[in-house]
Amino acid sequence: MKRAQAITFDAVRKAALAFPDVAESTSYGTPALKVKGKLFVRWRTEEDPDTIVLKATFEQRDEMMAADPETYFITDHYRNYPWILVRLSKVHPDALRDLLQIGYRNALPAKRARKPAAR
Repeated sequence: MKRAQAITFDAVRKAALAFPDVAESTSYGTPALKVKGKLFVRWRTEEDPDTIVLKATFEQRDEMMAADPETYFITDHYRNYPWILVRLSKVHPDALRDLLQIGYRNALPAKRARKPAAR
């Protein structure tokens, strides 16, 4: 069985730009993608070009790292922040859209609670 080719940041970018309100940007001088101005994924070009940083809840992060620590991990820098590092060379191509959807949903601004109608 032939191994699937590693995912590139260009593939990440193309897939993410298909989501509503996503725009290309930068974060810490690296290529990034934002939804409504909120960062949800960035490429670690200089530190580790095989890795993206993805917005995730602490619970999601823990579950992903427990399930596949070779693909999903954190560094000390991210320990106290709701982000996960993802090795692109290890991600299955079928998982890319789901991963981006996780980051996208976590970055969307919270909906304001509706005020009760005046009586």
